Amino acid sequence: MCLGIPVEIIKIKKNNKAICFYLGVEREVDIRFTPGVREKEFVLLHAGFTIQVVDNQRVKETFDILREIDEEVN
Repeated sequence: MCLGIPVEIIKIKKNNKAICFYLGVEREVDIRFTPGVREKEFVLLHAGFTIQVVDNQRVKETFDILREIDEEVN
């Protein structure tokens, strides 16, 4: 099983690299599997690679689920 975390692409760089943002953290990621991705789009991130572009509604639903899990655990 793998877990893809939704992140926002904030800057496209050269050589299949981009900067993403999630929960206050910026990170460089590899975008070779999502070649058409643009800045301000959300993607699923797994092991440092973007694996799928996702729409804003799906991201909101995912964040809501993650918040619920966090509340149950904490």
